[in-house]
Amino acid sequence: MLVSQIIKSKPEGGVITIRPGSTLADAAALLSKQRIGAVVVSPDGATVAGILSERDIVRELGKRGPDCMADTVDSIMTRNVYGCKPADSADLILQTMTAKRFRHIPVMEGEKMIALISIGDVVAARLSELQLEKDALTGMIMGY
Repeated sequence: MLVSQIIKSKPEGGVITIRPGSTLADAAALLSKQRIGAVVVSPDGATVAGILSERDIVRELGKRGPDCMADTVDSIMTRNVYGCKPADSADLILQTMTAKRFRHIPVMEGEKMIALISIGDVVAARLSELQLEKDALTGMIMGY
């Protein structure tokens, strides 16, 4: 299965982004409202300046307490964001996410972000693919 197929299975609506300079409190409110685990930091909704996860915010809260919520997302976001392409395989993305220990990856066409997929999206797509393979093999064995 390819990343492009995973993107097609996601609901429409684009990638949720937050502008650089926004506060951690703004980011936490956005994550909560959208019920998502990470937000892309982007000045224009298409280029990736960084990514901020709920884990990043919780770690900072644990270190510094609630005063950190007035800081900007730029101060703790991951700046070197690994991206993937629509033609990449789901297996490669799972391996990369596991090895690099992150759960969200932007899908890029050149310098433009076209989607964001989570490890949950990739696992669900892979499970669906395995179910189809199982059904095909069962059909072959049963003779239909």
